[in-house]
Amino acid sequence: MGYRLSKIYTRTGDKGETGLGDGRRVPKDHPRIEAIGEVDSLNSQLGLLLAGLDEHGLKEVSEVLAPCQHRLFDLGGELAMPSYRALNMAEVERLEAAIDVWNDELGPLKNFILPSGSALVAQAHVCRSLARSAERRCQQLNAVEPLEGAGLAYINRLSDLLFVAARIIGRRQGVAEVLWQAAERPLG
Repeated sequence: MGYRLSKIYTRTGDKGETGLGDGRRVPKDHPRIEAIGEVDSLNSQLGLLLAGLDEHGLKEVSEVLAPCQHRLFDLGGELAMPSYRALNMAEVERLEAAIDVWNDELGPLKNFILPSGSALVAQAHVCRSLARSAERRCQQLNAVEPLEGAGLAYINRLSDLLFVAARIIGRRQGVAEVLWQAAERPLG
């Protein structure tokens, strides 16, 4: 594959518009650009999580999550080029299989948990919350420009995977889950 970006700046976006892969120009706050931005934020934070997993020797978790960075880039491509398709249901099924394996080990939750316990657990929850945000932005786009393909299912399942990954990371680190404690009800 040859070079795709010969210049980093083009000056074409200085007036509040950006170009899509199909040649259209849209405002930088267009729902499609918002969705692309949220997917990009998630991908960046996932990269931070992966770096931490590698530093802590959690290769098993990293091997499941590392392909997700590539698939998020694919999703960004689908969003930037509306006729382009890269994701398929096999990717969604891969996430579901990983969720099932880890969930079987963890067992059911008996209480709400907080995004806490260790830096890696918290980072996994940051990724999970960004996946939910990206999903909301994709759904907003879908309401005005229907999306085709597996992208919506993928981002939904990825947030589920990241929740379970946070729990499995805590287990691998020997860190107890931080259980939510409800505020005491006011008297009277």
